[in-house]
Amino acid sequence: MVKITKEAALRYHEQGKPGKIEVVPTKPYRTQTDLSLAYSPGVAEPCLEIQKNPHDAYRYTNKGNLVAVISNGTAVLGLGDIGAQAGKPVMEGKSLLFKIYAGVDAFDIEVDEKDPDKFIEAVKAIAPTFGGINLEDIKAPECFEIERRLKEELDIPVMHDDQHGTAIISAAGLLNALEVAGKDIDKVRIVVNGAGAAAISCTRLYCSLGARKENIVMLDSKGVITSDRPNLTEQKREFATDRRDVHTLEEAVRDADVFVGLSKGNVLTGDMVRSMTEKPIIFALANPVPEISYEEAKAARPDVLMSTGRTDYPNQINNVIGFPYIFRGALDTAATAINEEMKLAAARAIADLAKRPVPDIVNRTYHVRNFTFGPDYFIPKPVDPRLITEVSMAVAKAAIDSGVARKTITDWKAYRTHLRELMGQESRFTQNLYDTARLDPQRVVFAEGTHPTMLQAAVRARAEGICHPILLGNDVQIHRMAKEMELSLDGIEIINLRDDEQSERRLRYAHILAEKKQREGYTLQEATDKMYERNYFGMMMVETGDADAFITGLYTKYSNTIKVAHEVIGVREGYSHFGTMHLVNSKKGTYFIADTLINRHPDKDTLLDIAKLSASTVRFFNRTPVMALISYSNFGTDSVGSPAMTHEVVARMQAEYPDLAIDGEMQVNFALSKELRDEQYPFTRLKGLDVNTLVFPNLTSANASYKMLKAVSDEAEVLGPIQMGLNKPIHFTDFGCSVRDVVNITAVAVVDAIVQHKKAEQA
Repeated sequence: MVKITKEAALRYHEQGKPGKIEVVPTKPYRTQTDLSLAYSPGVAEPCLEIQKNPHDAYRYTNKGNLVAVISNGTAVLGLGDIGAQAGKPVMEGKSLLFKIYAGVDAFDIEVDEKDPDKFIEAVKAIAPTFGGINLEDIKAPECFEIERRLKEELDIPVMHDDQHGTAIISAAGLLNALEVAGKDIDKVRIVVNGAGAAAISCTRLYCSLGARKENIVMLDSKGVITSDRPNLTEQKREFATDRRDVHTLEEAVRDADVFVGLSKGNVLTGDMVRSMTEKPIIFALANPVPEISYEEAKAARPDVLMSTGRTDYPNQINNVIGFPYIFRGALDTAATAINEEMKLAAARAIADLAKRPVPDIVNRTYHVRNFTFGPDYFIPKPVDPRLITEVSMAVAKAAIDSGVARKTITDWKAYRTHLRELMGQESRFTQNLYDTARLDPQRVVFAEGTHPTMLQAAVRARAEGICHPILLGNDVQIHRMAKEMELSLDGIEIINLRDDEQSERRLRYAHILAEKKQREGYTLQEATDKMYERNYFGMMMVETGDADAFITGLYTKYSNTIKVAHEVIGVREGYSHFGTMHLVNSKKGTYFIADTLINRHPDKDTLLDIAKLSASTVRFFNRTPVMALISYSNFGTDSVGSPAMTHEVVARMQAEYPDLAIDGEMQVNFALSKELRDEQYPFTRLKGLDVNTLVFPNLTSANASYKMLKAVSDEAEVLGPIQMGLNKPIHFTDFGCSVRDVVNITAVAVVDAIVQHKKAEQA
């Protein structure tokens, strides 16, 4: 775990703009017309509509995506009652988490008031602004009354996350830990050490899931809470035990199945853990020092199933797994409350997610090969991108089914897509590719079948229904890897091209290739030897029609792959070169960037082919190309080197394609700003148009440009490399591609194959 110093924390909050969040406009505001619509006189119209129908506030304002994070600073993290203003950094941080994990806008509001009645009145007074209220860091027992009354008196969701967030995540973890241990929730003995807001809420939710009160022992700072103890609060009385044989934590945990700590560090000993039943479950959630360290608990009982609140140990109980998505589902249904049904739905959705194959982004983040459901992984990681869809949708469905939703979702597929797009996981552009591929899945060969990324991508592509995968590689090794990674190979063909049973196919491919290249010095023996190489073998599968598309590149050097593609597949008629482009989907639109991979130092003829292929490829994606050829100079201001070459290519393209929107050479800022370009260079063929295609003068500039965009923007989606100009659908992956990147390329390859088949049928 990285050590956070005082100096680093203060510097983080102070540098640049102080604090962690800001307000960003969502509508145009640059012109007088924009401002007149945003404020006076235009703003009067939505005001009048909302006056007639208050629910229209969800339609015309940000209410439907706005949560208030409200605290009085009486129980801030482990710092205690430090006051409202001192707690502001925490509330800002909570607001940031809402935004980055679920796209929910959140304002932090610190109320300097400890009197519950006055605090409630303050929150009620500002409630019309918001679609939901997240109460935070309010001490017990006042927090119970504050939440209860606000839920009763407001018509928007109210949730005290310190109570319910921990309850929902730990309940999900408990369900799965019990499954791993082979125990039933209605039979296990549970010890809860702590009786504050989180402990009470956790225990209530465990009971909703089937735990029995008579099997629960709760402790506070005075020891076991028994029913004969005087002066118990209403909340403690709810879980007071009638047992008279237990008074201390040591006595309570003996023969217990589950320990849940929501108290303070180092109160549970190794001896206490040893006194528990087989496969004990320990949730030591005190932070930053748990009730017992992970190392000590494991040393005492190697069979322990353990969770903490820390990031550096397995099975972290982290509220961020829940609250952003719970509010997301509540906001999207304009719910009047977050009720018990919604909380249970969230817990079950989180629990179910941990049992499914883990996305590669999670494995990469935690530097493991593959998380699999079991003792060390029974709670999803906070970075799991599926949380936004699975938890939000479960909560939204529960809101509708339980009758608290004012807005009904009927198209759940569209809602799932919306959630993924909201977080930049998937653009509609990419989804359309997948939908098109699913209409006619093709046979796609994956060259590096023994590469973990390629193997996972093939399985994922099969599950998505976009192709019929064929893996090349050692079949024994592939099956072993799939078993280790818990991947199903059902419906996936595996070809070990070196097996004797492939000898007839290798010889057939060799004869075809040798005959095709005999006037270029090829011999049958040379062609036969090459059929033991996966790129030659795989491309020949496509060339002969034994497969429809081919994916390669995770292992192979590009120079070798390019050579094989030229030999086996060949360049499309009318061209002498082929290339690649990357697509960048951003908030400003989709941009096509070429050539990003193949041609290092193109001459005029090569650059001309790249420009022509780029126009064709943009049309392939159902876009009208608006093209700028990029340089460091504008329109002939430099008459030597690459600007001169680019200038000449533009002239040839304009002469050959008089209706094509293309111009240059130009600097990239002029290409991307039509206002700047039209003002300075009103003569261009691009006047009034938004450029969507950028052709660079060499590989360095094109490759650096798309990689820089990918590195600096969390919101931009990059798709590619996309092959342009080969006779068959042969597509390349980039070094360091993720599983998702490869699956995206597979979708492109399938669509490419579909188009080529249709062209062949029409010919």
